Amino acid sequence: MAEKYIKENANDVVFHMEYNAERPHLIIPEYGRHLQKLIDQATIIEDRTERNKAAKYIIQVMGSLNPHLRDVLDFQHKLWDQLFIMSNFRIDVDSPYPIPTRDVIYLKPDILAYPQKYPKYRFYGNNIKIMIDVANKWEEGELKSALVKVIANHMKKSYLSWNKDMVEDTVIFEHLYELSDGKINLLQSQEELTTTTDLIRTNKKVSNKSLLNTQKNVKIQAFKKPISGKKPFVKNNNNNLK
Repeated sequence: MAEKYIKENANDVVFHMEYNAERPHLIIPEYGRHLQKLIDQATIIEDRTERNKAAKYIIQVMGSLNPHLRDVLDFQHKLWDQLFIMSNFRIDVDSPYPIPTRDVIYLKPDILAYPQKYPKYRFYGNNIKIMIDVANKWEEGELKSALVKVIANHMKKSYLSWNKDMVEDTVIFEHLYELSDGKINLLQSQEELTTTTDLIRTNKKVSNKSLLNTQKNVKIQAFKKPISGKKPFVKNNNNNLK
């Protein structure tokens, strides 16, 4: 005869509950706590042969949990490395691959030397400064004069992209003189840049064109999307019907 069910004390049940905040930290949470416990149990196995069998079984379980990694190069190598990482490098088993160390795994890469430039006139951008430096290296002539004019017009266009007010050509010439370290001087010249009205109109055309392309793509996607609840019409080309 089955024993009668004994009702448990609610206070005892609550007292023995486990909370994640009280549990050990998961080194690789993607594998879950059960696999972490398997690795911890395999780590304390005294017999080396049984410990190697447990490690191979754990590798098979890890592979079944990540079928998408089977197409990755050196899939087994990655699993063995993760086994050692999850054991906190304490498991002593025979690995078919070089056993990683803590120093190699947690080695921090060298800091990349990103080009940090802080131009005085940021609305021109760094490319303008590069173009000015190239123009300084050119010999005097028609090509250099044409390049300088193109640079000045582009500076004026960039200036108007951020400041919609009118800008005098002398302001652009002063900035060009300063950015070129005094090597390009158009302050005393009679050179005239593209008018502010034309540049603003050009900027509006570019912005409107990008906006129209965005709206066009949205309309195309909306047209392609089938209406919910209705099946698309399919033309019947069966010529056998009379």
